[in-house]
Amino acid sequence: MTERTVALRSRAAHAAPAALVLLALSLTALAALFAALDAAMPDAVVYRAEGAAVVHGRDLYGFTITEGRLPATYPPFAALLFVPTVWLPVPVLKAVFCAGNAFLLAWLVHLSARLAGRRAGLPLVCAATALAVWLEPVFQTFVYGQINLAVTCLVLGDLTRPPGARGRGALIGVAAGIKLTPGLFIPYLLLRGRVREAATATAAFAATAAVGALALPAASVGYWTRHLFDTGRVGKPWITANQSLQGLVARVLGEPSPGLAWVLPAVAVGATGLWLAARAPRERWGVLLTGLTALLVSPISWSHHWVWCVPLIAVLLAEGHRLWAALTAVLFTTRTMWLVPRKGLELHLDWWQQPLASPYALLTCAVLASVLLRQENVRVVEDPQHDQQQAASGHHVLGDDL
Repeated sequence: MTERTVALRSRAAHAAPAALVLLALSLTALAALFAALDAAMPDAVVYRAEGAAVVHGRDLYGFTITEGRLPATYPPFAALLFVPTVWLPVPVLKAVFCAGNAFLLAWLVHLSARLAGRRAGLPLVCAATALAVWLEPVFQTFVYGQINLAVTCLVLGDLTRPPGARGRGALIGVAAGIKLTPGLFIPYLLLRGRVREAATATAAFAATAAVGALALPAASVGYWTRHLFDTGRVGKPWITANQSLQGLVARVLGEPSPGLAWVLPAVAVGATGLWLAARAPRERWGVLLTGLTALLVSPISWSHHWVWCVPLIAVLLAEGHRLWAALTAVLFTTRTMWLVPRKGLELHLDWWQQPLASPYALLTCAVLASVLLRQENVRVVEDPQHDQQQAASGHHVLGDDL
């Protein structure tokens, strides 16, 4: 054992207690804040109602619940997964969701480091988790009792597995079966030449739809033929909570239903994002570009959907772009979309308020534009297995990977 190895292990041993204390303090502060605000965690309550609809044979898409009159919006397969929540009293349900999301955030930090080609030890995971809790998308995921962290972990867990691993792609299909947005990773895999993984993901997604259809035939017919296309069920696209391209266009034009004014740009941006992801010289950027593009072109991407900020910051740090990582962290922490006039005034913002109202959408557009401008100077990796091995093994990759 070299002196350097001994020194590193000694530093890690001393850092672990401090990191654990930092994590405990951060989570305690979060719990105290939730208790003071009496956080309603409305989405967790909706999931419980979906499970109850399955158990009692009620119309899955015919109810609304909570003060916001929220309906079920996910595919029937997701409702089947929510059945166990029925047997939990609401206070216990909230505690379970908070604890579960804390664990999932730590797991997402670990997976993000692996995607970035780093091995993250316990001190780093604890410290990063303690800080990441306060990123707006992550914090809002806790506030609403959302499943964004679980879905993102499924995708990253799949994509950072060793190349050729059995069933690689299946978790992406399951994630898409719960929440449709991850489905964009299927064409990404195809464009990267990973046909087997794309086929596995497609089969897994089809299996979730089949399970939903067998268990809930009427709900499945209703969802796949009507409710899927009724984005109005999800919410108003023009409010600042929606950080998708549609939300940006709606607020800029002052038009609650921008129609083709956002659909055509969304198609162009989606195609460009996938093309850039397919040509990315490193898997990490292909994954990030696909995840960010999916959120950008989705009709509704609430601010808490953007937990992809965690792997984005991790990759920027791993590649030595500390300033950009810090600026990205600031952007995802400052919550500028909540500072502009709301409650019906989002369609009448001044020009200088528009960037404040759409920070995540504009950041993604800037990332795509930056990568596009660099394409001429980027060498596409000839061996697509190389970077997958780097992500799966957790080894650091040197160089400018953009």
